[in-house]
Amino acid sequence: MLQRVLEKPLEKKAGRNYGPPGNKKLIYFIDDLNMPMVDEFETVQPHTLIRQHMDYGHWYDRTKITLKDVHNVQYIACMNPTAGSFTINPRLQRHFAVFAVGFPGPEALQSIYKSILQQHLAIQIPTFGPVHKACGAIVSGALAVHSKMAGTFIPTALKFHYIFNLRDLSNLFQGLLFSSWDCLKSQMDLVRLWVHESYRVYGDKLVDDKDGIAFNKIIVEAVKKFFEDIDEAVVMEKPLLYYHFAGGAGDAKYMPVTDFSTVHKFLNESLKSYNEFNSIMNLVLFDAAINYVCRISRILESPRGNALLVGVGGSGKQSLARLAAFLSGLDVFQVTLRKGYGLVDLKADLAILYLKAGQKNLGTMFLMTDAQVAEEIFLVLINDMLASGEINDLLPDDEVENVIGGMRSEVKGVGLQDTRENCWKFFIDRVRKVLKTVLCFSPVGSTLRNRSRKFPAVTNCTCIVWFHEWPEDALISVSHKFVSDIEVLPVALHESIASFLAYVHISVTETSKMFLLNEKRYNYTTPKSFLEQIACYSKLVSTKNNDAIARANRLEQGLIKLERCSEQVAELKEVLAVQEVALKEKNDKADELIHIVEEETQKVTQEKENAAREEANVAKVAEEVAKIQAVCQVELEKAEPALEAAYAALNTLNKTNLTELKTFTTPPTDVVNVVAAVFILWEGTQKGRLPRDKSWKVTKSQMMGDVGRFLEGLQNLNKEGITPVIVDALKPYITDPGFQPDLIRSKSFAASGLCSYVINVLRYNEVYQVVAPKRLALQDATDDLNSNLEKLGFLQERIKELERKLALLTKEFESATEAKIKCQEEADKTTATIDLANRLVGGLASEKIRWISNVKSYRDSTITIPGDMLLVTAFVSYVGSFTKKYRQDLLDKTWLPYLQKMKPGIPMSENVDPLRVLTDDAQIAEWNSFGLPSDRMSSENATILINSQRWPLMIDPQLQGVKWIKCQFGSELVVIRLGQKGFLDLIEESIIKGFTVLIENIPEYLDPVLEPLLARNLIKKGMAIKIGDREVDYNPRFRLILQTKLANPHYQPEMQAQTTLINFTVTRDGLEDQLLAEVVKVERPDLEKQKSELTQQQNEFNLLLKQLEDDLLSRLQSAEGNLLDDDSLVKNLEKTKKTAGEVEVKAKEAAITCVNINTARELYRPAAVRASLLYFILNDLNKINPIYQFSLKAFSTVFHNAIKGAPSSKDVKRRIENLIEAITYSVWLYTTRGLFESDKLIFTSQMAFHIQTHRGAILPRDMDFLLRFPITPNIICPIDFLSSKSYGALKSLAQLDDYRGLDKDVELQWRRWKKFIESESPESEPLPPEWRNRTGVQRLCIMRCLRPDRMTYALSVYIGETLGTKYVRSIRVDFSKSFEEASKETPIFFILSPGVDPLKDVESLGKVLGFSFYGGNFHSVSLGQGQEVVAENALDTAGKLGHWVILQNIHLVSRWLPTLEKKLEQNWDVSDENYRVFLSAEPAATVEGHLIPQGILESSIKITNEAPTGMLANIHKALDNFNQDTLETCSKELEWKAILFSLCYFHAVVAERRKFGTQGWNRTYPFNTGDLTISVNVLFNYLEANNKVPWEDLRYLFGEIMYGGHITDDWDRRLCRTYLEEYMVQELLDGEIEYAPGFPAPPSTDFLGYHSYVDQMLPSESPHLYGLHPNAEIGFLTTTSDTLFKTIFELQPRDSGAAGGQSSTKEEKMKQILDDMMDKLPDPFNMQEIQGRAEEKTPYVIVALQECERMNVLTIVMRRTLKDLDLGLKGELTITSEMEDLGNALFMDQVPPVWINRAYPSTLGLGSWYADLLLRARELEAWSNDFLLPPSVWLAGFFNPQSFLTAIMQSTARRQELPLDKMCLQCDVTKKTKEETTAAPKDGACIHGLFMEGARWDVLSGSIADSRSKEMYPLMPVVLLKAITQDKQDTRNTYECPLYKTPSRGATYVWTFNLRTKEKQGKWVLGGVAILLQV
Repeated sequence: MLQRVLEKPLEKKAGRNYGPPGNKKLIYFIDDLNMPMVDEFETVQPHTLIRQHMDYGHWYDRTKITLKDVHNVQYIACMNPTAGSFTINPRLQRHFAVFAVGFPGPEALQSIYKSILQQHLAIQIPTFGPVHKACGAIVSGALAVHSKMAGTFIPTALKFHYIFNLRDLSNLFQGLLFSSWDCLKSQMDLVRLWVHESYRVYGDKLVDDKDGIAFNKIIVEAVKKFFEDIDEAVVMEKPLLYYHFAGGAGDAKYMPVTDFSTVHKFLNESLKSYNEFNSIMNLVLFDAAINYVCRISRILESPRGNALLVGVGGSGKQSLARLAAFLSGLDVFQVTLRKGYGLVDLKADLAILYLKAGQKNLGTMFLMTDAQVAEEIFLVLINDMLASGEINDLLPDDEVENVIGGMRSEVKGVGLQDTRENCWKFFIDRVRKVLKTVLCFSPVGSTLRNRSRKFPAVTNCTCIVWFHEWPEDALISVSHKFVSDIEVLPVALHESIASFLAYVHISVTETSKMFLLNEKRYNYTTPKSFLEQIACYSKLVSTKNNDAIARANRLEQGLIKLERCSEQVAELKEVLAVQEVALKEKNDKADELIHIVEEETQKVTQEKENAAREEANVAKVAEEVAKIQAVCQVELEKAEPALEAAYAALNTLNKTNLTELKTFTTPPTDVVNVVAAVFILWEGTQKGRLPRDKSWKVTKSQMMGDVGRFLEGLQNLNKEGITPVIVDALKPYITDPGFQPDLIRSKSFAASGLCSYVINVLRYNEVYQVVAPKRLALQDATDDLNSNLEKLGFLQERIKELERKLALLTKEFESATEAKIKCQEEADKTTATIDLANRLVGGLASEKIRWISNVKSYRDSTITIPGDMLLVTAFVSYVGSFTKKYRQDLLDKTWLPYLQKMKPGIPMSENVDPLRVLTDDAQIAEWNSFGLPSDRMSSENATILINSQRWPLMIDPQLQGVKWIKCQFGSELVVIRLGQKGFLDLIEESIIKGFTVLIENIPEYLDPVLEPLLARNLIKKGMAIKIGDREVDYNPRFRLILQTKLANPHYQPEMQAQTTLINFTVTRDGLEDQLLAEVVKVERPDLEKQKSELTQQQNEFNLLLKQLEDDLLSRLQSAEGNLLDDDSLVKNLEKTKKTAGEVEVKAKEAAITCVNINTARELYRPAAVRASLLYFILNDLNKINPIYQFSLKAFSTVFHNAIKGAPSSKDVKRRIENLIEAITYSVWLYTTRGLFESDKLIFTSQMAFHIQTHRGAILPRDMDFLLRFPITPNIICPIDFLSSKSYGALKSLAQLDDYRGLDKDVELQWRRWKKFIESESPESEPLPPEWRNRTGVQRLCIMRCLRPDRMTYALSVYIGETLGTKYVRSIRVDFSKSFEEASKETPIFFILSPGVDPLKDVESLGKVLGFSFYGGNFHSVSLGQGQEVVAENALDTAGKLGHWVILQNIHLVSRWLPTLEKKLEQNWDVSDENYRVFLSAEPAATVEGHLIPQGILESSIKITNEAPTGMLANIHKALDNFNQDTLETCSKELEWKAILFSLCYFHAVVAERRKFGTQGWNRTYPFNTGDLTISVNVLFNYLEANNKVPWEDLRYLFGEIMYGGHITDDWDRRLCRTYLEEYMVQELLDGEIEYAPGFPAPPSTDFLGYHSYVDQMLPSESPHLYGLHPNAEIGFLTTTSDTLFKTIFELQPRDSGAAGGQSSTKEEKMKQILDDMMDKLPDPFNMQEIQGRAEEKTPYVIVALQECERMNVLTIVMRRTLKDLDLGLKGELTITSEMEDLGNALFMDQVPPVWINRAYPSTLGLGSWYADLLLRARELEAWSNDFLLPPSVWLAGFFNPQSFLTAIMQSTARRQELPLDKMCLQCDVTKKTKEETTAAPKDGACIHGLFMEGARWDVLSGSIADSRSKEMYPLMPVVLLKAITQDKQDTRNTYECPLYKTPSRGATYVWTFNLRTKEKQGKWVLGGVAILLQV
């Protein structure tokens, strides 16, 4: 990037020359020269580029790799020496003239700022006065405060931004310059303004209250000191706040806040205005929030004001920044992340912003949050933008030209030349002026600190506002504001409710800290989550209150109806008696009417016949009339259009038009004619005569006087009455050329309409006159017809009269009949109603009582609902992420007591249970039927999920929650995985349609594109949401559910503020109930089926009863009129009563049955308890190694298989014991199969401890001691056979009641205890008599004190005693057995170990089952670069065709692993049943390096192919590589068998010897079974090819090639050869060798015989089997047991009591260690002076000088790094990553890597290492004083001991003039100690400080001897080293003993000493004997 920047202003010259345009010279100004990162090779790439150019005048073209000579350029650079890498490489620095620019002195600063302030005051207040006089004191005070701040508040790792410099002073005075005359009325005003600005500049940066108090103290002291005559109380009086919007939004006026209420009111109005035009922000502007708005506003109003707002997510940073921007009249721009958004997109967005700001001069606030930093490289651009405004390559060249062109006129306008440089600078300056950057970052974690270090402008070029946790008063203020808006709450409770809501938030914050400390789980509370709590409370309390009132009203309505029903029964009985009398009368009347009706019917029939004949005559006449009428009609239709046109013309007129016409005084002639024509029609048709006077005046008065009447008259004109006279009178008008509507329209619209009317009426009249004669003919025919019709009518009237009479009689009869029927029905109905009423009142008698009680209960509940809902809200809002214990503690021990103690108290119900308040049994039963576990915690989780205001996020490692969700929502659920193809489209569609979306298996960080959805940032008044760059319509029914499989995710506060975390992790109780159901289902399916049916039946009945009662109440409530008319109501009641009766009977039966079932089921609970216990042990194993992941589904399979495989028994008790044992052993087998050998004992011990604890066999205090192992410090042990550590532990144990006097007994009865302690196997020995009754864990406690090295064996004994011996044996499950458990959904996962290849097992089994490479149905892919596609194709093919796939080394393709996980899951549903997948991977070395997805591990059967531990197992495993057939293959059977067994033993020894660490092998080698099998093949070939056994050849082949091929260390190669020389000798064939003491070579036998021989004859495991001394295992066994107990301890559950407060901070401890080191650190040797003292440069002197130089290199680096860290801790340097590493190393007592690189090899901790360093320095100082060889030299004190040993040879060689390459050292071990050696030898040198490992030096015999028991590193006497020629060296009876610097051996090899020995050298070689310089 730097090269691109440097090349941008250059242009190409001739050839390869480049330079600035024309003849100009170019100066590169490089800021922050030291900021680029120093790489691991301690080079800085940008520096190298600059140096290359300065040295050679060129650099390389990066694409063409050709030289570019760059001319006419210079460099000016600057740097901050307190940041970055602090120093510059001298090779670069030499090119610069260096100037140190110091911080300006006090006088300079006083002068600068005083001048600025005085000038400002002179402008604002021209008259000199008190305000001006205070100017000097203000500046002095400001400088004093600044100095105090820089000295008091120093940057640390957490407070990295505590850097105070001139920027802060300038910022402070900039604030003072905002003032105007109206806010500076007095001196006090100026002082208060200065104090306010100090708070803004310094106080806003401070991160906690403690610092705030300290700063407040500094300010008060400054006020007292510099303004003695001013009362500081008045100065500090609240509110001390200034704001820019005193003149209103957009009108900047800096004034003090006198009253918060005024500002509050203004800001609320501004917020309303903002919400009208933007997305709605629902803010509560409490005092602190107003404060923040004013602070942000101040920054935005400042020149180049950029802000860094630091606070956890949800604290309101963005919202308040938006409001402040609105007040300052700034637009807000935020990047919109979309899929694939990268650096190019950000540049494009910033380019638009720059053009908008620079060209259009539009003020904009660029808002950026953590979530929008999709890549850290984004901050490179932001850093440039903040630092200089210049972003490299932001605009393309053509756009730059456009910008420059656009700026020219404005540049000229300000009086500058319009050069390119000036135009561009003008543009950038304007951008920096009007574009404000506001960064909203979170302080959580180290992200912000790292960003500040890498991108300094983020903190240096911004004003920091630190958002603190809301104080309690702010929380109460906010909650009170919202609570007061809840209408249903009594006003008296507002204060208490607000206080409790705040208390809940604070208490959860504190509990979260304990949760993190004890459970290592992160839970955050943020202001946003607090607001969500209030919203949830508002919703719940309103809903519940309204619901209670509605229920009470509903029941009251039902009761009123019932009461009315009772009253109606008596009335109905009286009505029934009256109805019976009336019924008899109506029956008689009906019979009489029947006869009359029959007579009248006959008369009507006769008259109807006469009428029919007359009707035929009339029809004929009517036909003639119709014909004439048709002719007339045709003619009239011709006239119709004219008539319609007339009316259409008339319709265009209205009163307004006509009134307008009327207003004409002298209208045009044509208008007058039209009106006259109308007047003729009007008068002629109405009066039958023509008017005489047709003048305008007459027509207007007589015709148009009433416009409405005139219009109506025209509409109703008698058009048929227009006579020929009228027509003639109109002709003159009609024929007039001007009498045309179109012509008249221009003169009068109304007249035009009247004209058209007249013309069309006359046209109609013309046609009508033609039709008139025909109409007369029609009239005659019609008259004739009418005459006939009249006659017919008479007849018809006669018939009608008769029919009417008949109808009346019939109606009367029908009425009588109907009345009779009705009366009968009413009587029946009354009878039925009485019956119904009796049934209804009787049936609801019990309900009435209950309903009355319920009404009272509901009414009363409205009083307690506010209190109840407080608990419920707290529960829903906050407890989701906590485990059961924490939930209970919060509810019962924190919130309830606080609620009960509150004054005034909040009424609440007794024993409030949030679960029961929010749901009921029926709902929970429904959830359970959909797969929700039946334990309480699961029900709580479901309740929280359903009622949560925020999106729920399920922590669901066992997938129980997601299983329930999928069943509960069914097809309505849209299931999505992040990253799947088109997932955003699915989400958008779901938002639009209102679906529920489940995003499953989310990681800790979500795609930033989902941020608006998570935050529910709705736009368009809640109608839409923006996803990426697309707006999507938002459906209110949309719901989002998130789920993760991560067991312990760490979601950032921003994420937790937007979601409700719900911990669905299975609980022990819940799992126990589930497993009990599974056991009973298998053991007693009848019981489980019966219980299931009963539960389902009860649930159905409960639902049915609820439904019927709801229906009944609904009917009662909605019944209108008479309640007793609703027959279905009573039937429903009776059905309800009947059902209730049945339910009651069945409930009683069910209760009895349930008791019986539960009694029978409880018998099996112990099996479920054991299984649940084991699962949680299993589930904790991932804390040991993250590769140990086990799913509940897989565990359930093992559990079921164990039940099936358990021995059956008719005795239930015996059967349960069998089940428990089968489950325990099956789980143990299943688990240990996938564990490393080192972890199997941990797991089995955990099982034993937990099972025994559950049985009550272990006391907690014993277990606590065993695991914690406290040691009483600083105690001298009075017994020689116990170490001080063991004795200290014994003292601690003796303080427990059961062990009182143990320490005294050991001291007094020391002989008995010594015998026990020095026993080879104390775990198998009985304790001394008085303590023999201590068994189990108590015995382990004693053992750990006395023999910590034997604890692994002691644990094995304990496990054997408690669980059984089979749990101790290492059992290798046959691969074919494991394969039986695999399926297409369950892969097999091989956890790889060095030298083990699982492919062979898979291939072998595949061949047996018909799957092989040759068959084409076995695919093997070894993963690596580019193999991912091959693997995917193989999986697809195998899935379709049912093949096998093995993917090897999947850890090598970390990025592809999520794809693999999805691929495996996709194939589950669509693959063939024979499809199988095998995976292999190496485990990660660290937790951070773990790569394998949890889903793959959980779904797989894990198998560790690890070499077994112990010789027994290793020999058996080696033998198992062969079989009986192998033994019979060779013709030389005796030799073949003997050497084959010897090879197997050799293989076991070399493989297992690794466990002894560097005493076993200097380096670790991957010996594997391949080495053994190849060696056996070679053996076979050599035996077959030779008559005699070629021992030498075989030893060479095995030792140097087969096994030796792995070996890289010469000493290890010697060890390998020695083993073979012991085992591969002729005596082997005669059975005369012993592999180990007590284990001779076996006789020739068969395959099983060898196995049997090993089992019977091999001694118990001990170092003797390897040729090592028993001490060899003490070190590694002690370390192993300590690690084991530490691991088990870390697996134990934590409680709050375990956490103790730290007495001092980490920084304080680091400073303490640092100061101590700096005090003791020796000064560097003055090499010039020392060399001056060295008169003769002998080899010894040269060694001394070299060592001094090496010591100087180390101590100088130590001093520099310690000094840097010290300055960093003081705040004088920026804390860098190197400083952090150094500080952490000091804190952790580790030697920092930067020192290790320059020091000598060492395995010591920091404290011991430093003490050792000081000793070395003192030794060197003593030697360098006179350079006389000391009497005895401390060889270990040298950096390079070889140099001293070589110097001994050099001295002798020079003195005796011998060639150095012919010299060697002779080693003589003296009998003296260092103190006894008083003078240096004449020849050679004495050395001391040598330790022997694996043996000791026996002074009496003068040779190597066996070590004493438990003496690990015996000190050797002083050794005299002489140089002799190699030919004089005597190697007889000597052991070539290697000398190493440290116990880690290997690369620390120094020399070989020949030590005398009376034993064979081989013994010491096998014993790993060596000399060490440091232990």
